[in-house]
Amino acid sequence: MEESTPLTAETLVYAYASGMFPMAEETGEIFWYSPDPRAIIPIQSYKPAKSLKPVINQKRFEIRVDTCFEQVMRNCALPRPTEPETWISEEIVQAYTELHKMGLAHSVEAWQEDKLVGGLYGVSLGAAFFGESMFSFVSNSSKVAFHYLIQILREQNYQLLDSQFMNDNVLRYGAIDIPRSAYLKRLTKALKSTCDFQKPTI
Repeated sequence: MEESTPLTAETLVYAYASGMFPMAEETGEIFWYSPDPRAIIPIQSYKPAKSLKPVINQKRFEIRVDTCFEQVMRNCALPRPTEPETWISEEIVQAYTELHKMGLAHSVEAWQEDKLVGGLYGVSLGAAFFGESMFSFVSNSSKVAFHYLIQILREQNYQLLDSQFMNDNVLRYGAIDIPRSAYLKRLTKALKSTCDFQKPTI
């Protein structure tokens, strides 16, 4: 479905609650997606890779939450060797930043020597978290940020972690595909609960 009207935070809330999410084409045109099957990451079954455990234990990165949301988005939008084009347009950055100001979009950030070197962002509605994108300027930084995202979701009793499309990146975190109908049932249930997204205590 093509979106011809300006993207707003209110539109995003309605879309996510309905199982849809936007992506921008290179031209800036925004299209809405509700894939079937839908990729999710089971929150309770996630386990960090053995190679990541020493990185976590050595505390190579300082983890912060929601200190520079817009910059995380802009870093996620930068061209990558394997992805020269981005689906994160300026319109999307502005709309999600407004959503962040409403307390419904969040960033988990990896810092090193007081520099932002990795992180991720997503949308939080009820007991559902919708992972959007991540970036990494230093090896393992985004993986550590994801590890702490899982800690947040577990501590606050989130029920659903949406990862949209299956790909190699989300597969490494344990993503699975489920039918859209099953996803919508899980989403409906998760939206009936309330969770508080905040930095984990562990």
